[in-house]
Amino acid sequence: MKYARWLVVGIIVVALLAIPHLPFGNNKLLTILIQLFIVAALASSWNILGGFAGQINLGHAAFFGLGALTTRLMWMNEYPLFLSFLAGGLVATLLAMIIGFPALRLRGTYFAIGTLALAQAFFITVSNVLPGTSALLGPQLINYELTPRYYLALGVLVVIVATAYWLTQTKLGLGMMSVREDEDAAQAIGVNAFRHKMSAFVLSAFLAGVTGSTFAYFHVSYYYQFTFIPVWTFDAVLVTFVGGVGTVVGPLLGAIFFVIIRDVLATNVTNFHQIIFGVLFILVVLILPGGLMEIWDRFLIRVFRST
Repeated sequence: MKYARWLVVGIIVVALLAIPHLPFGNNKLLTILIQLFIVAALASSWNILGGFAGQINLGHAAFFGLGALTTRLMWMNEYPLFLSFLAGGLVATLLAMIIGFPALRLRGTYFAIGTLALAQAFFITVSNVLPGTSALLGPQLINYELTPRYYLALGVLVVIVATAYWLTQTKLGLGMMSVREDEDAAQAIGVNAFRHKMSAFVLSAFLAGVTGSTFAYFHVSYYYQFTFIPVWTFDAVLVTFVGGVGTVVGPLLGAIFFVIIRDVLATNVTNFHQIIFGVLFILVVLILPGGLMEIWDRFLIRVFRST
């Protein structure tokens, strides 16, 4: 089963790598897949703090937006793309380190509201300081291609998912999960709850920052404040809970559901697609409290019982 699982993962990765070179790998498909990768990466980065460490962060858009803003400004001012990309993640990390010490002293609802207020403060500030749009310059627009952006988004997603899997196999990740289950009990057995929450917060912020950097490199034109709107946070939360919070694969399944259903509804039911999409999400959460991953868990239980 272990080797079969890795074989399936390998086949999927190879297939995704080959898509841009296949006859059906047109711009529309690549655009949808890039959007899928970005949503999945953002949800997976949120899941490290919200799913593994149990800290519900409602200000995740601040790190995503800061990564996008940093990369966009540096790249548009002719800094090397690699340096601009890395700077997006580092600036988001720096913010997490600064606010992590006071914010993580809060628990539960207070932490969630505090992070939401932080994100809103960034949104308002950027809206006032940079109210215009960011559009690619002539040379950048002429050389614009989807294929390198596709591979960048895919690479970022693979790194984030690999990081999440690595956490499930390490003492650090297990410590985060023990804090999620019962912080007081975890501290009683010697787990430094604050250190594990801080580690999850910083790592989650860095990965959200590089996801924002990917967004900045992908889009031709957008308003600077767009990447700071609360929708980015709530989309990540919804995708994670629908797929399966606290799991490695859950955010990926949730992102597939999110992007495909959104695209179909937006194309065929233009006026009501947001309402229908919201109802579908509610039904999935009510019927499958463990997310789409619960279907797989139920299947495994039946298999073991039958054998």
